[in-house]
Amino acid sequence: MSAVLEVKELRKTYPAFRLGPLSFSVQAGSIMGFIGRNGAGKTTTLKSILNIVHPDSGSVEYFGTPLAAGEREIKQRIGYAGGAVSWYPRKKIREIVDVTRRFYANWDDSAYKKYLEAFSLDPEKTPRELSEGMKVKLNLTLALSHRAELLVLDEPTSGLDPVSREELLDIFRALRSRGVAVLFSTHITSDLDKCADYITYIKNGSLVASDSKEAFLASFQRDGVRPDLEEIMISCEKEDFGEKLAF
Repeated sequence: MSAVLEVKELRKTYPAFRLGPLSFSVQAGSIMGFIGRNGAGKTTTLKSILNIVHPDSGSVEYFGTPLAAGEREIKQRIGYAGGAVSWYPRKKIREIVDVTRRFYANWDDSAYKKYLEAFSLDPEKTPRELSEGMKVKLNLTLALSHRAELLVLDEPTSGLDPVSREELLDIFRALRSRGVAVLFSTHITSDLDKCADYITYIKNGSLVASDSKEAFLASFQRDGVRPDLEEIMISCEKEDFGEKLAF
């Protein structure tokens, strides 16, 4: 498989937080789960690799092209959803979509209608009439409707009920079978158990590990016992919390 995304030595510093250096890659036709507790730097990382936040240093390449050299063309080939977005709260969904589709040369109306139906979205409703979970579904529908080769999703299952979450994971698996790559952040480890091929784990802005799920789990194995993802995260975060409380 070839890499659709290469991140090398990415750094971003704020007065009270430092991210990086982070290096990882996402392969075509794979699903990577991006995990870490709230405040670990997941959203900053995803926004940095999309140039929504400007990183201090490091390089980001999509499809072998530096983001800085081909951002317009690259963003035609990727989809991004950053959680629940209100968009224009009083505009109907069909009006929002009518504007959005103009930005994408590969907008696929048949795919849009399929996801609209799958997520039970009413195009005559406005975002302010939607629950937070339905806003997430609207954001995902727009990201999935222009035949993206890579989806970058920030907490896409947040706010969804268990049935809707399972439906979304089914969509991820179907997209993977068609060669589409998915990078999504989450704190719900059961979602990763069901669909992830690779895991990237950050803690306090630093990279803990980035590897295949099997290799990641094996690296935390002790005495022949392999913990699950939830056990790994709880153990790592408890250890860190204990250090902070040591006087």
